[in-house]
Amino acid sequence: MSVDAETSAPEGRAPVVLQVLPSLNTGGVERGTVDIAEAVVEAGGEALVASEGGRLAHELQRAGAEHIELPLASKNPLVMLRNIGRLRAVIRARGVDIVHARSRAPAWSALFACRGTGARFITTFHGTYNRSAPFKKLYNSVMTRGNPIIAISHFIADHIAGVYKVERRRIRVIHRGVDIGLFDPRQVPAARVINLAAQWRLPEDMRVIMLPGRLTRWKGHALLIEALARLDTEMVRCLIVGGEQGGGYRRELERLVGRLGLERIVQFVGDCTDMPAAYMLADVVVSASTDPEAFGRVMVEAQAMGKPVVAAHHGASAELVLRDETGWLFEPESVDSLATALDRAMRLQADQREQLAQRAIANVRANFTKELMCARTLEVYGEVLRDAAAARARVTARAGARAGA
Repeated sequence: MSVDAETSAPEGRAPVVLQVLPSLNTGGVERGTVDIAEAVVEAGGEALVASEGGRLAHELQRAGAEHIELPLASKNPLVMLRNIGRLRAVIRARGVDIVHARSRAPAWSALFACRGTGARFITTFHGTYNRSAPFKKLYNSVMTRGNPIIAISHFIADHIAGVYKVERRRIRVIHRGVDIGLFDPRQVPAARVINLAAQWRLPEDMRVIMLPGRLTRWKGHALLIEALARLDTEMVRCLIVGGEQGGGYRRELERLVGRLGLERIVQFVGDCTDMPAAYMLADVVVSASTDPEAFGRVMVEAQAMGKPVVAAHHGASAELVLRDETGWLFEPESVDSLATALDRAMRLQADQREQLAQRAIANVRANFTKELMCARTLEVYGEVLRDAAAARARVTARAGARAGA
């Protein structure tokens, strides 16, 4: 995003970008918000973020951005209505040029708050969203009312165009990006890996299959466990990395493990605060989601660490994994197909594994870095600012023509 006369806000001042989302706790949406706010500041703009707050709020402040605490996580219609006035007050007081909505409830408030202020409204469409109830599609549709709309994958762009009948010219595909300073095998000291292996009581010389992701049913843990029962699991450990979401799902998985006699193979390790070190322990990383992934951060992080990926062939996986080059894609929800792909990954020889690692790291660095995500988002902001400047110029020209008539 340039702040020169062509693309800047009125009077040549630095542009002001307000991002709105429910909260700033852990997650890909939240992390991306912080990354973009930092990029706006580095580009010479002013970055504001409105949310209910969370542990990432202090990172915004370190980046030179400002957090505005508002009850934007609420789906209560009265609260959402009041949020329109709250956001409109912020837009006017701070001279906001672009409002970037990243979630549906805040987006509805932001859409109406922008009206009559001159602020431009854009959105990032982060998922397919639930459309089971009749009103849900209408509720979701606010994410298609941005101009333009950012889609986090070509899969999501196709979804927007197909389900919501949005013209392709309004959609900009910007893949999520990972921090390759953090997810870089050269930057992970051996001590961190050793400490994590000790914490998880992982025996030496074990081949490790890893499924990272919160314990929710659609992430496909049961599918992986059933596939393990069809493999030679001698000297194999399967690590399920991710926190519980409640509802007894972990107990259900543990019963499945017991029924298949895999108690010594499958290990639930809970949340992990050092995922780069965790990936270093893995021989293969699995994304077994039964529903299509809108993006699939795990697939990119694993490749950034040089690890083979086995992923369900739906959603965005084919955009992220180079098939038979950086990993394998299996037929969604097929235990046999997953078992076959895992067997291929586990049979890699040392030289094949090294070649795959180099291809995987190169794939991420060429296509899925935080820097690329930020640069492409700033390009969209610049496009919006140029359109706004052109609109102002047209209004001024028409006013001049009328005055001279």
